[in-house]
Amino acid sequence: MAAQCVTKVELTVSCQNLLDKDIGSKSDPLCVLLMSSSNSQWYEVERTEKVQNCLDPKFAKKFVIDYYFEMVQKLKFGIYDIDNKTIDLSDDDFLGELDCTLGQVVSSKKLTRPLVLKNKSPAGKGTITISAEEIKDNRVANFEVEARKLDNKDFFGKSDPYLEFYKQTGTGWQLAHRTEVVKNNLNPTWRPFRIPLQSLCGGDMDKPIKVECYDYDSDGSHDLIGIFETTLTRLQEQCSNQYFKSYFNSLLKLDAVVKEYTFLDYIMGGCQINFTVAVDFTGSNGDPRSPQSLHYISPQGVNEYLSAIWSVGNVIQDYDSDKMFPAFGFGAQIPPTWQVSHEFPLNFNPSSPFCAGIEGVVEAYRVCLPQVKLYGPTNFSPIINHVACFAKQALQQTTASQYFVLLIITDGVITDMDDTRNAIVNASRLPMSIIIVGVGGADFSAMEFLDGDDGRLRSLSGEPAMRDIVQFVPFRQFKNAPREALAKSVLAEVPGQVVDFCNTMKLSPPNSTPAPNPAGTM
Repeated sequence: MAAQCVTKVELTVSCQNLLDKDIGSKSDPLCVLLMSSSNSQWYEVERTEKVQNCLDPKFAKKFVIDYYFEMVQKLKFGIYDIDNKTIDLSDDDFLGELDCTLGQVVSSKKLTRPLVLKNKSPAGKGTITISAEEIKDNRVANFEVEARKLDNKDFFGKSDPYLEFYKQTGTGWQLAHRTEVVKNNLNPTWRPFRIPLQSLCGGDMDKPIKVECYDYDSDGSHDLIGIFETTLTRLQEQCSNQYFKSYFNSLLKLDAVVKEYTFLDYIMGGCQINFTVAVDFTGSNGDPRSPQSLHYISPQGVNEYLSAIWSVGNVIQDYDSDKMFPAFGFGAQIPPTWQVSHEFPLNFNPSSPFCAGIEGVVEAYRVCLPQVKLYGPTNFSPIINHVACFAKQALQQTTASQYFVLLIITDGVITDMDDTRNAIVNASRLPMSIIIVGVGGADFSAMEFLDGDDGRLRSLSGEPAMRDIVQFVPFRQFKNAPREALAKSVLAEVPGQVVDFCNTMKLSPPNSTPAPNPAGTM
């Protein structure tokens, strides 16, 4: 079934009177959002930033989730005092939580409830407030901000300024964005940033916004340097050829207000997702005739390779109109010459490696398996470069007509790591994502290195990837999970990767006129 268009809801969180777990200072709270899956297991959706030394935090980071009227969507907001750099929250002080449903939040629009501890007793006088807003406007405001001759609030050294942008609501000002801190500088230039118009002014260019400048102090007692109010309309008018002078003598430049396309804008606008499968036929998989082999097809007709193909392919095939999928193998000796190949078509037809639907991919795999000799080594770069050639051709078009997703299913350690790193860095500049599913019980630490979640992947020469395009998961984590769980995990980042690439390259959906820009641009 094709993915439905759903309403997206943005949740803003703040707390008051939190428990103070720190000695000599105040708690450093963070909010984590959990949702309940279909089998009633809680899973983490996202986290806010940590707010230093504060018992009444207003979190700038928003939670954006899909809202389904016909479903009870259970939410759990957990508040933790963060005192270390580990991702694990079990070693941080728990400050309280709230269980509720998304329906309760949206029907209230602004829900305030007491926080409770794990035993359901009150978490002191702590409360949490969640505000909900439907996202209807996907325009963003691009800002460039610098300041000159700021007041010096520090006795030793200079001020460490940062900015906060506020949206006006019916009940007061709501934090929309917080910049980074520029250390020891009275003439700071902040990194360019963007704020969704929905978060900043509810999409109304004439609605007041407030900007506050503070001198950051590690104990949480930030000193106010100055405040001013304005509107985006006024900023644009005054920024056409000059900077905007604020109360605290900053030069604030509104670069542009632009409409950003969503993933569904691209999909519904005609962007095709081209899906390619690559299967590992190296000798470490074991003899396919042996039940111990990862390629052994059970009496029920399955193995981990087939399960991964079915799970991911069933979701992604809805986004490809002709449903003809190229499928390749690597690391085997193939007939008739028995030379090792690292990109051979599963149907042995180099001029047309396409399979009709996911059923065709599965059938080609079954037919191919007894005809090849498993060998080695495990080289990823040839197949990555193969798909990258087609992605590069697609980039010559002026719209976002095609995006390529390569699924690599493998049992072990990469032999050509350096070439693979170079291939991924090159592919990061193309309309392409790579999903790696690790089957069997091998050590997959090298795969996790390629998945740039811990930092930007670099080529051998030190060139950084333009964006993170690799998603790796070990199949063993999903062995006893529903079939859709694997696809949900590995495909979760693809929509963001598509949007990130197309917006960066300023590509519009094929079947649309350039995005209307009601606010105008600079």
